[in-house]
Amino acid sequence: MELLQYFKSLLDEDKAPVVICDLNHTIIYMNPSACRHYDRFGGDKLLGGNLLKCHNNKSCEMIVKILNWFKESETNNRIYTYRNAKENKDVYMIAIRDEQGELIGYYEKHEYRNGEKAKLYDFEQTL
Repeated sequence: MELLQYFKSLLDEDKAPVVICDLNHTIIYMNPSACRHYDRFGGDKLLGGNLLKCHNNKSCEMIVKILNWFKESETNNRIYTYRNAKENKDVYMIAIRDEQGELIGYYEKHEYRNGEKAKLYDFEQTL
């Protein structure tokens, strides 16, 4: 099996939304959680569209600024962009680089701060 299939499966099973864009801001991947999370904006119909069309002018300005910052250095890879107190999560923009360190895209990462409610090793419960 190709390594790519492992990575896709890993992202597909993540409970947090993952939206991946290329350097032209084209949405090239949304995991199922992202499709559900952004359903009111079109869900999976956003694939192939431009991420900047989904944001207000100020957000677009910041996305472009962050992308330029990613391009400045291979060490510029993660920036905190948003706190959602209602969902108790922080949102980051993360650089995606190829094996040579060249920037090839970026993604939005949601990190939820709620403690897990499932019982340890509960094989009867589905997450």
